[in-house]
Amino acid sequence: MARRRGDGEGSVQVHMDEPAGIGTAKVFAVYGKGGIGKSTTSSNLAVAFSKIGRRVLQIGCDPKHDSTFTLTKRLIPTVIDVLETVEFHSEELRTEDFVFEGYNGVLCVEAGGPPAGTGCGGYVVGQTVKLLKEHHLLDETDVVIFDVLGDVVCGGFASPLLHADRGLVVAANDFDSIFAMNRIVAAIKAKSKNYPVRLGGVIANRSASTDQIEKFNKATGMRTLAHFPDLDAIRRSRLKKATLFEMESTPEMEAVQAEYIRLAEQLWKGTDALEAEPLKDRDIFDLLGFD
Repeated sequence: MARRRGDGEGSVQVHMDEPAGIGTAKVFAVYGKGGIGKSTTSSNLAVAFSKIGRRVLQIGCDPKHDSTFTLTKRLIPTVIDVLETVEFHSEELRTEDFVFEGYNGVLCVEAGGPPAGTGCGGYVVGQTVKLLKEHHLLDETDVVIFDVLGDVVCGGFASPLLHADRGLVVAANDFDSIFAMNRIVAAIKAKSKNYPVRLGGVIANRSASTDQIEKFNKATGMRTLAHFPDLDAIRRSRLKKATLFEMESTPEMEAVQAEYIRLAEQLWKGTDALEAEPLKDRDIFDLLGFD
């Protein structure tokens, strides 16, 4: 059998086992600069999908395991935590050991991660998907959302792209977010050579305007899927352990909720795959860095 080619020129990624297929669900992998609001975005998008009648599973892929915090109102045990309790004999686990129901029926899983400097995040994601399949938890799932740590810097944390249909980027209207987005565009483009994943677009977050994002989109072929403003109520929702759909109703909050519902409906209906071309680092500075 011919050896699978690398994900791109100079690829030095550690070889990963062939990924187990998710099944018939629509699968989204959410990336973005650290601290940009990926977990808030993922959780509220999960709720929006549930509000339009879809069965949703959210998988947190950050070692600090707080992706589903606002859905479950607590830090749930991670897959790695529970596997350790049975010495990694997955057949001894029950579904309720690692899958927890959150707000409006969203199913929540936290993959967790290996201790710092001791392992690969990609292995953890792979084991999580394998465990979900062994317990037949993906058979009747309509939507799977991977909420992934930071921006893509290694094959391990790019591993959700092996399972996803669309890669989504969360970015603010600033240089650092867009620089990270460019790296993510490059990673998804590399993975698309060997896997079905394709770019879906950017979700503008914590931003009054989107002029810098749109400038990047025009230069690369990206597109904006949704825009969420920098509202204090959004920040407070996480402090209250609540999704935005549980917050006090105001005209601003109702507009944000409506935008999430619109985004969920758009993604469920299907978005065209983007063939965006990432920029060289110098070109991003020339485009955005010297205004």
